[in-house]
Amino acid sequence: MQTIQNPLQARDTAQWQVRCDLAALYRVAAHFRMTDMIDTHITARLAGDTPTFLINRYGVLFHEMRASDLVKIDHRGHVVDERAAEEPARFRVNAAGFTIHSAIHMAREDLGFVIHTHTAAGTAVSAQEHGLLPISQHALKFYGKLGYHDYEGIALDLAERERLVRDLGANKAMILRNHGLLAAGATAAEAFHEIYFLERACQAQIQAVAGGSALRFPTVDVCELTASQFERGDSGEITELAWRAALRLIEDPASDYRC
Repeated sequence: MQTIQNPLQARDTAQWQVRCDLAALYRVAAHFRMTDMIDTHITARLAGDTPTFLINRYGVLFHEMRASDLVKIDHRGHVVDERAAEEPARFRVNAAGFTIHSAIHMAREDLGFVIHTHTAAGTAVSAQEHGLLPISQHALKFYGKLGYHDYEGIALDLAERERLVRDLGANKAMILRNHGLLAAGATAAEAFHEIYFLERACQAQIQAVAGGSALRFPTVDVCELTASQFERGDSGEITELAWRAALRLIEDPASDYRC
């Protein structure tokens, strides 16, 4: 399928590709039921000397998202999209929702895409004292590579950003206690790979705990080995293959995300 031409695409091809990748992330998240109506966000950093980012237009559902629905904002969550001058109401964003994302984007230049979710399984694990348990292969991807951030209320206070960054550390994924999940990556493909595995690990844990039987844990050596295997030489290629497969799931001639 050919990408539909858009005036934004004509002005900046590189930015348009980021828009398409981000819109695809929204639709893939919807496909795997990682949505919370119009709440939660997925963001992307744009290239340039002055930090700017893309976020969803408030009120657009994830499965409806198009590249042109994404709004350019600054690091404070203020709209700087040139289209908003004529239609400010149409380009409204949830600035408070960018607090978490801005913390990561501003501190970690290696992470171009940031995903935050409120899924039932993710939120449930975030409320369990022990956090994510190393009881599944999906969970072992994050063994020793997962941050935790204590709940501080709805993320309206910009001062919380410093603590979010500290708790994420050098990781690409984090559990927000009593709240949900966060995952990020250099590319849309990598960010999707992180949130998909983290969400599946949480789903497996909730079902295993609900079963009521004693849980079986791999040895520490096996946990460490498995985590390292996820970082093997061809991991990037596998991540890209998974992303290309995910894109096929959201192909829709009647509603193309690339417009």
